Amino acid sequence: QVQLVESGGGVAQAGGSLRLSCVASGRTFSTYRMGWFRQAPGKERVFVASGSVGTTNYADPVKGRFAITRDNAKNTVFLQMNNLKPEDTAVYYCAARDLTANSGSAYSKYDYDYWGQGTQVTVSS
Repeated sequence: QVQLVESGGGVAQAGGSLRLSCVASGRTFSTYRMGWFRQAPGKERVFVASGSVGTTNYADPVKGRFAITRDNAKNTVFLQMNNLKPEDTAVYYCAARDLTANSGSAYSKYDYDYWGQGTQVTVSS
């Protein structure tokens, strides 16, 4: 029983930065894997980054540029996006996986239980 709300999307120039936020409801936040996915027009939703206790994962296209962090006190996960490229343009979605059951794959959109509404990121040039 988790509700997720993303924010922080907008327009950035190539080489610029944005920070996305995802606020989660519920008291079980610390037991969830949090993930970020993105979906460009006409494309499928794909993995970007995820984090759980002691573990982070990143898709190859964003390694070295994006960082996922977490503030458990505020029930918030962040995606810091640096050195943005036009190919990063997409709707970005926050997702949560309940780790009290089988954890599944951090990379698979089918292995997350809750999703936010999405926030648009547009990178120009």
